[in-house]
Amino acid sequence: MNRTMCKILAALFGAMFILTLILVLTVDVRAIGPKGTSIGLSTLNEEFHELTGENMFWYKVTEFLGIFSLAVAGFVAAMGLYQLITRKSIKKVDREIITAGILYAVMFFFYIFFDKVVINYRPVIMSGETDVEPSFPSSHTMLVIVVLGSAILLILSYIKDIRIKSSAISVLLILTAITVIGRLVCGVHWMSDIFAGVFLSLALLSLYAAYMKE
Repeated sequence: MNRTMCKILAALFGAMFILTLILVLTVDVRAIGPKGTSIGLSTLNEEFHELTGENMFWYKVTEFLGIFSLAVAGFVAAMGLYQLITRKSIKKVDREIITAGILYAVMFFFYIFFDKVVINYRPVIMSGETDVEPSFPSSHTMLVIVVLGSAILLILSYIKDIRIKSSAISVLLILTAITVIGRLVCGVHWMSDIFAGVFLSLALLSLYAAYMKE
């Protein structure tokens, strides 16, 4: 996929994220959350949450996959550090690795931003917590899609063996799908939070794909 197409996809997914944000802020906003917190698209979100309920099994599965994604990001960072030490110049570190670091930094910025600028609160108060927590977009969904998605692009760039490449990509795609579905059904986010996380993640990944190579 060429750079122009990647930019078009980034703009498309970015627009879908912004549209979701606007809808959540303005459409069918009602106080249906814990402690009377107001939620946009409340009828849709409430009905879906009542359908799925809370499922701690899937919550734990997705938590583990989040930890796995952090380990993958750490491995990519270690690759960059190794190249920096051995090549003795940040200019000689592979562009794919440098841009992956920038991608992770941008993802972390959005995590901090939406933790401070609260759009939605969780539909449940988590065990061990005394108050509601920010929920939009799903940062867990964003973490897994961005890190494992960028890992797939790195595999395409670095691994030449077709069988190893296909197997690794298949595993990462399955783990990503499990995370999105698991986060949808575990009941710790509103449905709109998950979709917003997916759209924002795909926008960031599309930009990464556009600029990871010369």
